[in-house]
Amino acid sequence: MNGFWAGVAAYSIWGLVPIYWKLLKHVPAIQVLGHRIVWSLAVLVVLVTAMRRRGLLQVEARSVAIYAAAAALIAFNWFLYIYAVNAGFIVETSLGYYITPLVNVLFGVVFFRERMRPAQWAAVALAAAGVVPLTWAYGALPWIAFGLAASFGTYGLAKKKAPLDPLEGLTLETALLAPLAMLYLGMLHRSGEGAFLHTGVVSDALMIGGGVVTTVPLLLFAAAVRTVPLSVIGILQYIGPTLQFLLGVFVYDEPFSRAQLVGFSIVWVALALYAGDSLRARRDSAVTPAFDEGTVRR
Repeated sequence: MNGFWAGVAAYSIWGLVPIYWKLLKHVPAIQVLGHRIVWSLAVLVVLVTAMRRRGLLQVEARSVAIYAAAAALIAFNWFLYIYAVNAGFIVETSLGYYITPLVNVLFGVVFFRERMRPAQWAAVALAAAGVVPLTWAYGALPWIAFGLAASFGTYGLAKKKAPLDPLEGLTLETALLAPLAMLYLGMLHRSGEGAFLHTGVVSDALMIGGGVVTTVPLLLFAAAVRTVPLSVIGILQYIGPTLQFLLGVFVYDEPFSRAQLVGFSIVWVALALYAGDSLRARRDSAVTPAFDEGTVRR
């Protein structure tokens, strides 16, 4: 599979994963999260061992602190997402991942003093304007969307200075979370409140499979970013929330009012402006030394 199709596959899985979590609707979200952490670690340890990765053995204490913060953020993001999907807020989760790139741009300005181009400012302003009709439609700020965008954006900030590659980094993060998850699940099992081994073989298999659902798209994404330009990755990332949106509206019949349509339309225009500007900036700044030397490298 080439890099482009690996990227398409990764974002498609992330977009369709609500179907998977919906099958565990009968299990409390916090228990699903615990099993996702434990079984993801099992899969990741196997992968890291098979690939003979040794980066985990060279992590400094300061880096462990960074990964501990990242672990807390991704755990919150995972929990909020699972909760939202099974509480009937798939459409709102899509909004969260639509606006995440714009949150990342703002974080770049605030924390790294990056300069935003006029079109980027316009995109952020438009997205902010789109929140007004959405707030009217929901009767409150869309806190699930903002929670997902803020937690994932902050997770990205934490990973900016993290030394490990995505596979090793996620392995360390889940390893830091796993003791708490196992302790919690063990207490539930002893009290008879745990879903695992008490809700049927299919349910157990789905909880175990959460580890595979977590790691497979990550590996596909890692394969994509090695060979595909970031400008293309920037466009592919909208596959996920678009599929989530379509699932929420057309498969799970979540309410979608005219006010929500107006708000989402404004956000979509903002994202189109942002994506177009990013592509144009990349094209304008592209410099290929090979042409200066009179050759074309492939």
